Amino acid sequence: MAFESLAEKLSLTFKKLRGKGKLNESDVKEAMREVKLALLEADVNFKVVKQFVAQVHERCVGSEVMESLTPGQMVVKIVNDEMCKLMGESESKLVISPKPPTVIMMVGLQGAGKTTTSAKLGGLLKKQGKRPLLCACDIYRPAAIKQLHVVGEQLGIPTFSIEGNNNPAEIAKNATEHAIKNGNDIVIVDTAGRLHIDEELMAELARVKETVPPTEILLVVDAMTGQDAVNVAENFNVQLDITGVILTKLDGDTRGGAALSVRAVTNKPIKYCGMGEKLSDLEIFHPDRMANRILGMGDVLTLIEKAETALDEKKALELEKKLRTATFTFEDFLDQMEQMKSMGPLQNVLGMLPGVDAKALKGAQIDEKKMVRTEAIIKSMTKPERENRQQLTPNRKERIAKGSGTTIADVNGLIKQFEQMQKMMKQFGNMGKHQKKKMGSMFGL
Repeated sequence: MAFESLAEKLSLTFKKLRGKGKLNESDVKEAMREVKLALLEADVNFKVVKQFVAQVHERCVGSEVMESLTPGQMVVKIVNDEMCKLMGESESKLVISPKPPTVIMMVGLQGAGKTTTSAKLGGLLKKQGKRPLLCACDIYRPAAIKQLHVVGEQLGIPTFSIEGNNNPAEIAKNATEHAIKNGNDIVIVDTAGRLHIDEELMAELARVKETVPPTEILLVVDAMTGQDAVNVAENFNVQLDITGVILTKLDGDTRGGAALSVRAVTNKPIKYCGMGEKLSDLEIFHPDRMANRILGMGDVLTLIEKAETALDEKKALELEKKLRTATFTFEDFLDQMEQMKSMGPLQNVLGMLPGVDAKALKGAQIDEKKMVRTEAIIKSMTKPERENRQQLTPNRKERIAKGSGTTIADVNGLIKQFEQMQKMMKQFGNMGKHQKKKMGSMFGL
């Protein structure tokens, strides 16, 4: 996960501060030196680090910290506030043209993930009730047009391309006309990239911009490129006057400094971030939530949003009733697992909880493998077997084990765990309100 190392170092710094009853200026100086080193190691731009530390230090030596009853916590709050400012303070919404279609021009270097991100953005806008059209203007990269058609098809989004036409500006213009005729209110133009910035690339992008004046020009930046990401953003902004940035691969094992630098250097907002390989893994960038993640405070709001999208409220109420009456079946269990999986990798989901050590979650992958095994066992059962575990005779268990590629011991283990869970839930349902509250806090419910 991005910022993992930075979060760990800042956590250690703040732990030392929290241990002190009162702070003096030398305590603050030492803490700021460690914050500065942590940010530089995370690949944050030097000028940005220098300005950030100066602003934090100025506030930290003021009366709001020195006279505070909890000075350590006050320093953390100041760092959090300044980090939010650095990344844009609040989310920046996509600008929608009052006269459709809204043209969104996607630009960036080759390999940053423009084509996939174009489709992801289309999918996100489709969920919001828009009717997007993908436009293939990358005429150089082999299979780029085919790739856009494939990902568009997977999301149920139409893709516009002109075979044999080598004029991206003309293709974009025709796509806009096609959108007007067919009622598409968004046109996402996937442009070509290069391995480096050159005059030819910029001239071509300028022609597309001139031909179909875009409402938004979004720069797609690979967060794993570190300092180079800042240079790329600066160059594209000077040449094209971009309106926003999309950071990709923020779920990777990256130092994440680009997210803290790009906004400060270009003065243009980060609008979205790519948090995985699935076509649904594109999130609106919330600076305050990202700052919370970096400082180990979790990201409960994003977790709730993910849960609201993934979990069916009607099914949740039915499930609650089944748990109380101990009529919860393997079929229900399988349904819950599938809803949980749609929220993304377990490690990422747990990492959004406050106080959860991201580094310690690296072992959580084992649990995901166990979930896959459990799913295979349940899917190897017939529907009547899932609904009534009394039907699971030794012969049937043997068949289920063979069908799921597991052992009879694995099948028996799952049934035993399931029975214990049912007993516990039945007891929970029979408790008084006070007891439930007490037990709920024990289990984190």
